[in-house]
Amino acid sequence: MSNPFGTVPPEAILAGDATDAYFERTRSTLEAAGKNPHVVAEVTADQFPTGEFDVFTGVKDVATLFEGRSVDVDALPDGQLFDGGPVMRIEGPYLEFAELETSLLGFLSQPSGFATAALEARRAAPESLVLSFGARHVHPSIASVVERASLLSGLDGFSHVAAGEILGREAGGTMPHALMFCFGEGNQDEAWEAFDGAVPEDVPRIALTDTFWDEVSESLLAAETLGDRLDGVRIDTTSSRRGNFRHIIREVRWELDAHGYEDVDIFCSGGIDPESIETLRDVADGFGVGSHITSAPSVDFSLDIVEMEGEPVSKRGKLSGVKEVYRTLDGGHHVALADRDGPDGEALLEPLVRDGEIVREFDLEEASERCLADAEAVGFRESGD
Repeated sequence: MSNPFGTVPPEAILAGDATDAYFERTRSTLEAAGKNPHVVAEVTADQFPTGEFDVFTGVKDVATLFEGRSVDVDALPDGQLFDGGPVMRIEGPYLEFAELETSLLGFLSQPSGFATAALEARRAAPESLVLSFGARHVHPSIASVVERASLLSGLDGFSHVAAGEILGREAGGTMPHALMFCFGEGNQDEAWEAFDGAVPEDVPRIALTDTFWDEVSESLLAAETLGDRLDGVRIDTTSSRRGNFRHIIREVRWELDAHGYEDVDIFCSGGIDPESIETLRDVADGFGVGSHITSAPSVDFSLDIVEMEGEPVSKRGKLSGVKEVYRTLDGGHHVALADRDGPDGEALLEPLVRDGEIVREFDLEEASERCLADAEAVGFRESGD
């Protein structure tokens, strides 16, 4: 089978077939009527600034989508934060991109949601190790989208092997409860020793220590078993068994220190979100965040024509005319008509495609630096808020 998992192939997306049916019918109607107006369209989530910022990403895939089509596209830089106004502007004959709207919005909406949620986790503990553990909650075909969004927002790593191959990064992770079950209760030390002897030396020795006994007992046993080779313990206790999770982690930390294992880190996973990170960040050294990222709502982008044949136009509830957005000197987000003077600050929309040619380069490290710097500038989820 050429497509055993029933996913939409890239060829269909590039051809414009991954679309809503009414766009195909719009094309048929306009072609029959001999109409193909020159338009400017904008992608927005909110018309005016709201004060609630999201992370913009997915722009690289959009550039690929428009490559070879007779349009000009401007967009925010990858990783920029926004809270209103256009994030992208498209200009050209309407039928050059009519059917691309559905895929275009999908390329932006879900990754931007993932990235925004990952940034919330990052900002909850700026100095802690935070990893993306969410790939198991999404279709495997988009795992690399989740992991890229997480890296963009400053997370320190991820767990998905195939995504790592796509992104040119090595996936991280140590052991699941299944490994512990295979050795059985009372043989936890054998499981940790077997792991230590089997995996490469550069893999951190992080022992899972909440499988059969209480977290303190297993953590101390892991420290006694591996000694100086143990880098840390991972507590993955489910929410139904946690009680006061902060107290559990504090108790583990206390007993490790009391027995001379001050250098053993504590890593927390299992239902971790920004609020729990803020509660634990002073007693734990790292966090694995999964469903908070993958369950994030997509950013509700829409595409609307704002100028037709040089004249402003809009549907009810939307703003007509070509617009520009700015990052003001005080960290604000300002929307203005593009042909008017803007405020003191930086105009954010930059060339992406010119007459079908991609004119921007994409660098994940640069985008991540931009994201984190902009989050600081706009006060995105100030730590402790």
